[in-house]
Amino acid sequence: MGADDGIGNDPQRWDNPFAGLPMFAEMAKALSGQGPLNWDAARQFAALAAPPGPNVDPTLRLAFEALVVIAQMQVCDVTGFDGAFPAMSALTPNAWALRALDAYRPLFTELATSLGRRPGLAAESPGDDDPAEPMMAMLGQLGQMMAPSMLGMAVGGMIGRLAVRAFGQYDLPIPRDEAHLIVVPETIDRFAADWDLPVDEMRLWVLTQEMTGIVLFSAGSIGNDLAALVRQFAGAFQPDPSAVADKLASLTDGTDDDPMQAMQRAFSDPALMLGAIQSPLQAELAPRLDAAVAAVVGYVDYMVDSAAARMIGGDALRIAEAVRRRRIETSVDDVYIERLLGMRLDQAQVQRGKTFVGGAVDRVGEQRVTDLFAMANALPTPAEIDAPGLWIARLSL
Repeated sequence: MGADDGIGNDPQRWDNPFAGLPMFAEMAKALSGQGPLNWDAARQFAALAAPPGPNVDPTLRLAFEALVVIAQMQVCDVTGFDGAFPAMSALTPNAWALRALDAYRPLFTELATSLGRRPGLAAESPGDDDPAEPMMAMLGQLGQMMAPSMLGMAVGGMIGRLAVRAFGQYDLPIPRDEAHLIVVPETIDRFAADWDLPVDEMRLWVLTQEMTGIVLFSAGSIGNDLAALVRQFAGAFQPDPSAVADKLASLTDGTDDDPMQAMQRAFSDPALMLGAIQSPLQAELAPRLDAAVAAVVGYVDYMVDSAAARMIGGDALRIAEAVRRRRIETSVDDVYIERLLGMRLDQAQVQRGKTFVGGAVDRVGEQRVTDLFAMANALPTPAEIDAPGLWIARLSL
């Protein structure tokens, strides 16, 4: 019996409908076997957004290290923390990006696995010689093969662009497996100059923020609990295999005057190109994740304000206002974080968290609030984030 040149009777060709097309066959070969996320692409795109540069000047590193003891004393006084802080690491933006990719690899792998799930095959059998929509099937398969590279580019680019804005580890409030005291001197000093802020006071403020994050995430299970929520959200996408095909097919329907611009817009939206849609489980998780993120950000903001006011006086308020205005400015990267990781850091969310922590401090004091956050199941529920008395009562039982 002669060989079949179609995809219908050959299972291998059904999995790779480009086998008979040399250009696409080579692309399919290159894209295969890379796992759910192409980490080479992620690192390359992170480096494009945050290019390698000179190492941190040793004198600049020493200037930051001289301020560590001052910040540490105030953070311990405010929070009641009596543990040891890790040694400080002064990083370039490029080093921050690469370290963040490594630290969050399990999270992004969970996300990639979720987005890469393949729903059951269409009703047509692979043995059908004449699929109803061969071109749409081909485009859908193309999107499936491109997904790991697309996600690698999206994640790498997002982390790289965050790296050029990050002051330290906790600009993205997701705990890592190990606590690190990380600062990015280049970005901190540039921000101080741009906003006409005293540079030493700005450095102290960032060190205080980083140390407060370490205090929060190193005690109890709150860091693990928040990380588990984020992983659960990221792992609950329901991929739509027709999204890419539909989008690419729409580029040829004549509704767009400039097909190249339309193609560029389509490929600039990773969530769309990866066929991601929010699932019912994600809709259910969103209020819990919102409450958890609000509480974490609110705790850090409140304690930093309290410690900074003692160290640097009136400049503390100026610095806080400048940093938080910058943080709540919506950017493409913020949108990606919200869509891919389910984290919202808008003004309403930040204020919600700070009001919650302020209400708790009014009732039991700063150090007792730190103790409560160190207890099991300390993340507030959606009801408790707006009623701190309920949270205190539950944890005090």
